[in-house]
Amino acid sequence: MKFTHFTFVFIFALLVFGCSKEEVNTDIDNDGIENSVDNCPETANPNQEDVDNDGVGDACDDFIDSDNDGVADNVDNCPQTANPDQKDTDGDGVGDICDTTLSNKVVCNEGFAGQFPCKDYDLLLHLPMSTFASEEANDSWGWTDPTTNKEYVVMCVKDGTVFVDISDTDNPVYLGKLPTRTVDSDWRDVKVYKNHAFIVSEASNHGMQVFDLTQLRNVANPPETFASDKDFTAFGNAHNIVINEDSGFAYVVGSNQFSGGPFFIDIRDPKNPIAAGGYAAGGYSHDAQVVMYNGPDTDYSGQEILIGSNGERFGANEVVISNVTNKSNPTSIAKITYANDSYTHQGWFTENQRYFIVGDELDETDGKVAKTRILIFDLQDLDNPQLLFEYSGPTEAIDHNGYVKGNTFYLANYRAGVRFHDISNIASKTMTETGYFDTYPEDDNPAFNGVWNVYPFFNSGKIVISDIEKGLFILKKQ
Repeated sequence: MKFTHFTFVFIFALLVFGCSKEEVNTDIDNDGIENSVDNCPETANPNQEDVDNDGVGDACDDFIDSDNDGVADNVDNCPQTANPDQKDTDGDGVGDICDTTLSNKVVCNEGFAGQFPCKDYDLLLHLPMSTFASEEANDSWGWTDPTTNKEYVVMCVKDGTVFVDISDTDNPVYLGKLPTRTVDSDWRDVKVYKNHAFIVSEASNHGMQVFDLTQLRNVANPPETFASDKDFTAFGNAHNIVINEDSGFAYVVGSNQFSGGPFFIDIRDPKNPIAAGGYAAGGYSHDAQVVMYNGPDTDYSGQEILIGSNGERFGANEVVISNVTNKSNPTSIAKITYANDSYTHQGWFTENQRYFIVGDELDETDGKVAKTRILIFDLQDLDNPQLLFEYSGPTEAIDHNGYVKGNTFYLANYRAGVRFHDISNIASKTMTETGYFDTYPEDDNPAFNGVWNVYPFFNSGKIVISDIEKGLFILKKQ
């Protein structure tokens, strides 16, 4: 066989090209970055941007997590700041950690405001006990500065009394604490008169502290430790203090003077209180209300009337009505008892001074009643008071302090939180629960936890709750 020159060349070419390797493309996306180091080799990304530093370029990263919190940017409510819990208190779609318009308000929605069961009342603010470096809270009251109209909470705690500016509940200011005068106590009580707070306690030898609230206007470095402006020491321990703002007298009850009956103190000059007598004949009083009487019994019009809730464990439990107009000669008007009593605790007049609404603190724990019980007395004739009816609440919780504003009765109900009642038809023996806010969601058992006091008297509609374990709550009706 002969091989021509052409045949030889053809065969040689086949051998050469058949043995050569195909050239490898080292930059398949033509972005100038070799495949071996390109963080997105099949998609051009010459800047190699990788915001979450996961080794995958953003141009081809299906899970971009800029803040490395485990939540992809496209669903992260705060994509540039780590917030793995995605907490969004005000429900505006912006995570709390980067929300510049965050509000402390938690709306009551579908029966809850956060973790707290509720009906018709929103949470504006919650400050836990850790805020105040104290263990437990008890009583509370409020002060509105007549010059600035700012609103302040005065809350008693185990080791003293704390002051909080709540004018802007999104920016509350804990201003400081007035320490107890002697030792810590689970019982402390406060009322306000003429821009001063008057504080008593069951602490031994405590007496009454007087604190000028106007100094709260100029607190340079909150929280501060305050000092009282006056210590009144004509008595030692006491359970409660009542003030009649219309007369300028304070009535200390449950003290070691006058058999625990009301101790009269002239506080018309707040920093110079003067002992003005007392009344022992009615016995120990746990709490009271004192008014310049303008109710239906014209026999006592214009007189200063004290209604005491005189609780005695395993003894007499009575509502005691006294005339204290003449401090040198107070007189008894009437007493009334009731069935299944355990401890007459506290009461408050309706605004027309016709009805007096009373709580017995221990009838639930003693098993004498199945549910929270409130007693309503008709005082049309102060000399002859009558029990009108008993209200039974929806839970087994213990009732504590209750107050009236307009046609609403506000009840601090321990483990059942605070309860709100329509009393517009009280004359027809009707009291209807219209709302609630439960700061103790664990249960509603008859035990001493949860809401100690409620203060409903701010003109703004803000409602103060002092909770024993959880601290300060501010509510408002929807």
